[in-house]
Amino acid sequence: MTKWRDIYSQKITSKEEAISNIKSGNRVVFGHAAGEPIVLVDELVKQKDRLQKVEIVHMVPLRECQYCLPEMEQNFYHNSLYAGAGTRQAIQEGRADYTPIYFSEIPRLFRDNILPLDVALIQLSPPDNNGYMSFGISVDYTMQAAKSAKIVIAEINNQMPRTKGAYIHTSDIDYIVETDRSLIEIPIPKITETEEKIGLNIASLVTDQANLQLGIGGIPDAALKFLQEKKDLGIHTEMFSDGVVDLYEGGIITNKYNNINPSKFTATFLMGTKILYQFVDNNPDVEMHPVDYTNNIMIAGKVNNLISINSALQVDLFGQVSADTLGYQQYSGVGGQVDFVRASSLSPGGKSIIALPSTNKNKTLSRITSKLKEGSCITTSRNDVHYIVTEYGIANLRGKTISQRAKALINIAHPNFRGKLEKDFNKISGSR
Repeated sequence: MTKWRDIYSQKITSKEEAISNIKSGNRVVFGHAAGEPIVLVDELVKQKDRLQKVEIVHMVPLRECQYCLPEMEQNFYHNSLYAGAGTRQAIQEGRADYTPIYFSEIPRLFRDNILPLDVALIQLSPPDNNGYMSFGISVDYTMQAAKSAKIVIAEINNQMPRTKGAYIHTSDIDYIVETDRSLIEIPIPKITETEEKIGLNIASLVTDQANLQLGIGGIPDAALKFLQEKKDLGIHTEMFSDGVVDLYEGGIITNKYNNINPSKFTATFLMGTKILYQFVDNNPDVEMHPVDYTNNIMIAGKVNNLISINSALQVDLFGQVSADTLGYQQYSGVGGQVDFVRASSLSPGGKSIIALPSTNKNKTLSRITSKLKEGSCITTSRNDVHYIVTEYGIANLRGKTISQRAKALINIAHPNFRGKLEKDFNKISGSR
C-alpha cells in the first residue's frame, strides 16, 4: 500500500466515534445544501443528550432540521447564513439567528477567524490514486471550512460525484466515515403558466454567446426552456441544476465564449436529480470552484456578456428589491444575488435580471408595490438594479429617473393593481 492509503485506513472510524469528538460549546459548520453530510449530521443529533449549546453554522437547508426543534434549544443553537423551510420558524422564535452576509464573503468568515471553527462536517468523493478527494457538489464555503476548522470529519460517500477543480488530501482529514448512499435530490419543478410567461420575457434578453448565472426553480427552468434557438451559451454561476443538461446535449450550451474558463461550466455548488449528478461525475467540461472565486465580482465581472437571473419577493416603485425577508421574517438569505448583480454590471455586455410574479399566489397582493412591507430589508439597492421582469413585461431601470422607474414598474404590475400604484406614486411624488 502507498503511504496515503495507510493514512486513510488509520482515519476510518464509526460515525459514533467521529461525532464523539464534538464538545459542548463548539462551533460546527455543515457542508452546504445537497452536499450536507447526512450521516454525520443525524449522528450529531442522536448524541444531543451529552451536548449543550453547540453552534451549528450552514447555509441552504434541504431537510428537516431537527436541531432547530424547541426541545433541542439547550443542546443546539443554529447560526443561519441562509434561512429555509427547516430553519425559518426557529429564527422567528429566537432559537436560531441569521447572519447577513454575501455568499462570496462567507469563506472569509472562517479564514479570518471572524467565525472561528472548531469542527467541519463535510461530504467528499472517494479518493483518487494519489489520495485526493473531490468536494463534489459542494465546494462553496465548504472547502474553506475544511481548511480553517480545528477538526475535519468527512463522510466519504461512494455516490458523491467526482468533480474537477477542488480537492482535499487524505492527510488533511482527521476522521473518515465511509458511506454508500444517495445524495439529496431536488425534483425538477413543474412550471406554471405565469412562470412560462416570465421565462419567455427573460429569454428575450438573452443573446447568443451570453454566459448565464441562474438559480433553481420554476422561473430559471422556464427561461432555459425558451433558449433552444440560442447559440453558444455559457455557464458561469454559483449553482446550476438539471435544466442545463438538455441544452448542453443539444449543443446550445458550449461555453465557447466563456473567456475566463473556456469550454467549462463554472459553478460552486449543485442541486438537482441523479441525472445532474451523473452528468457532472468525472465530466472534464465541469469545474467547481470556491464561492469566493465564482462570485467574486472582480472575477465574474470579467466574464463577457454575463447575464444574471435572480428572483425577488417584492420590488418597490423606486426599484428597491427585497428578496430575503417577508416583513420582519427572515425568509431566505442574500445568497449570491448582489454578487452577480454587480458582476453583471461590470461585465462587458452584461445584464442583471430580477424576475418575480406580479402577485402572490392567490392574486390578492401586488409584488410590485409602492412601499416594501414593514420590516422588509433591501437586498439589491435601487442603485444596482437593472432589469425587472414579470409575466407582464420587462422594465429597464438603468439610468432612469424615479418617475420613469415608477412608470415602467407600474406597466409590468398586474393590471388589477396599476391604478392604486399610480395613485400611491402620485402621493409619494407630491410629498418629495
